[in-house]
Amino acid sequence: MARERKMADYSQKVAGSFNERMRLNRVRRRKEKLRFWEEFRIIPRWLVGLVVVLFFIAQGVALLVNLTAPERGDQIFPPELGEHGHVILASLALAGIITLVSILFAGFIFLTAYVNRDASRRGMNAALWTILILIFFPTWGLIGFVIYFLIREPLPYPCPQCGASVSARFNFCPNCKCNLQPSCQQCKREVAELDKFCPYCGNDLASPQPPNP
Repeated sequence: MARERKMADYSQKVAGSFNERMRLNRVRRRKEKLRFWEEFRIIPRWLVGLVVVLFFIAQGVALLVNLTAPERGDQIFPPELGEHGHVILASLALAGIITLVSILFAGFIFLTAYVNRDASRRGMNAALWTILILIFFPTWGLIGFVIYFLIREPLPYPCPQCGASVSARFNFCPNCKCNLQPSCQQCKREVAELDKFCPYCGNDLASPQPPNP
């Protein structure tokens, strides 16, 4: 019984520590002012150019195959428009379908590249997260992206004392040894930078505490 109780207490402590870590990460992520185009720029330019070139190649090949279909004895796609001689409308419909499919594929490719670059700048394992997303996609769809965006680490931020860039995982600044994890002066437990009151003992974090005798 005593051993089971110790295991249960240990599990509760681990779960509580994980939940508190996630809470602090969410607080830090709220301070990140991310803009779409600034985030889009971290995707490699060569990849964006490659996707655009492949899109135009797919459009040209599809249009060429569709227009030369009667010469090969095939039907123009879509067949309903081809039977009535609406070649231009059929070509536009095919171009629209290819564009829609290309947008879906391009979105997946860009999201995967973004996760790879974003994980690297946040101090996470970029290769591992990229592989997990590719593994999850055939069976679970976009669940890999959802998991990543929920648990990703905050971006590195400047040290409040010396201004050096430090990782969100650090407890102390490696440049000036500043304590990066503020704690409640009453219960000594870790609190977030934006907390006005301690979530554990209710202490007012803004009010100065009297020195211990």
